[in-house]
Amino acid sequence: MNDTKKGMLFIMMAALFFASMNVFVKLSGDLSSIQKSFFRNLIAALFAFIILIKSKEGFTYQKKDIPMLLLRSTFGTIGILCNFYAVDHLLVSDASMLNKLSPFFVIIFSSLFLKEKANTIQKVTVVIAFIGSLFVIKPSIHFVSNINSFIGVLGAMGAGIAYTCVRKLGQQGVAGAKIVFFFSLFSCLSVVPYLIFHFQPMTLQQIGCLLMAGLMAAGGQFSITNAYTYAPAKEISIYDYTQVIFAALLGFFLLNQVPDVYSVIGYIIIIGVAFWNFMKQKRCV
Repeated sequence: MNDTKKGMLFIMMAALFFASMNVFVKLSGDLSSIQKSFFRNLIAALFAFIILIKSKEGFTYQKKDIPMLLLRSTFGTIGILCNFYAVDHLLVSDASMLNKLSPFFVIIFSSLFLKEKANTIQKVTVVIAFIGSLFVIKPSIHFVSNINSFIGVLGAMGAGIAYTCVRKLGQQGVAGAKIVFFFSLFSCLSVVPYLIFHFQPMTLQQIGCLLMAGLMAAGGQFSITNAYTYAPAKEISIYDYTQVIFAALLGFFLLNQVPDVYSVIGYIIIIGVAFWNFMKQKRCV
């Protein structure tokens, strides 16, 4: 198996892990999104801690990197909280699809803040992707009925800003494990005040589901890191959208969820335009 195929395999494994994470979040029941995110990030922090110990990378950060790390962590936390809220209140596949708008937000924010000029094709794909998202959101004149979907989009925007910060931190030479550790620890500590006053007792089943969600998240992070180690993003990034397919299948078999025709149209538009952008950018390189 050549490196490109290994990269494809790892990124699809990551997609399956993240889809499974969302399902376990859903199965954990009526706990708050904040409490769910705490356990997810706690396990990620432990994994990153172990990696940093083994690699002897250390836990010191340069002063110049702290502002960007804080920005990445703040918006990453917002992204996770909003995604978990969307998973709890929407179909798992709909929430996963809205979260996959994040690469299009990366195009916007990289252009605004990193001065990475977006070409015409990228600008067109952003517009079409958001048109596709309207089929998933199914907006109505009643704001309350739209709020769950809009929170899902807000989560994608938070993730998009966070990924833009990660790109900048990578350019500054900050190791991936150090970024994950800082973010995960920040996310855990930031919700502790809420949990002190609003912690909900959990059953063994809920604890098990949240531990599995954390393990799936860790598996996804390691898989996606391996994927981009074997192959460049331009060759494999499109396969990340298999998460929506996995989410739809898991949602159907485990949660009896079936997307409606409008959601399916939205999936096709967003994945289709992502594929078109993928092919165009690949030819340009």
